[in-house]
Amino acid sequence: MTSDFSEDLSAFPPEQTVFPIAGTDLRVLDGDHPLLTANRTSIRENWEREIAANPALFDGRMVLQHRLKLSEEGIVSEAHTVPFSTFMWWRRQPERKGAIHLFAYPVLESSDGALVAIRMGAHTANAGQVYFAAGSLEPDDVVDGRCDIHGNMAREVMEETGLDLADAVAGEGLHASHIRRSVSIFKLFRFDMTADDMVDFISRHMLVADDKEISGAVAIRSADPAAQPYNVAMLPIIDWYFNR
Repeated sequence: MTSDFSEDLSAFPPEQTVFPIAGTDLRVLDGDHPLLTANRTSIRENWEREIAANPALFDGRMVLQHRLKLSEEGIVSEAHTVPFSTFMWWRRQPERKGAIHLFAYPVLESSDGALVAIRMGAHTANAGQVYFAAGSLEPDDVVDGRCDIHGNMAREVMEETGLDLADAVAGEGLHASHIRRSVSIFKLFRFDMTADDMVDFISRHMLVADDKEISGAVAIRSADPAAQPYNVAMLPIIDWYFNR
């Protein structure tokens, strides 16, 4: 272990603060996550309750961080791949100790200055919540032992919306924020389409998409936190975008 890594985010800016980062170095280590090793029975028992309540859930593999550090080079982390059931147990813990959830947010911007997000379907783990088309880092996002967040963003946006990030103008640099031991790393992508056109495009894609996780698209035109049932990670980003 590198001495300046930490299992908490005390060295980061305060929660729900948006701050620029120089880059990422998200390392995925071999072996089981210590959280999984220490809590296998509780994780299994919780998963049985989760699938009893929602049989559509799938216990696939994802990347869950163990420790991070923030430096002039950006965010560096050490993670392991875990079953989704491990994450579902962890996020139900009051203090969420033992892990940090880090994910990439591609923030889709329209030509008329709105943001376009998606609403999750009723059968998903975040049913009804509105957030940018994104998903947890997966084994397919790991290249040479490190997570490719740009590849993750492109894949998730294509799967959920049909939009190609290669057709957008990427904003400069990366930004991050965090809340309750969950870190979002985001980047702006501006499309040459109005928000209404983007929503219509996504609606048509939903009819033919293999991925049926979303129930619709949403145009965001203000920082009003009550305008939609936002995932909590959305709030500092929309506030930053509309009030910067």
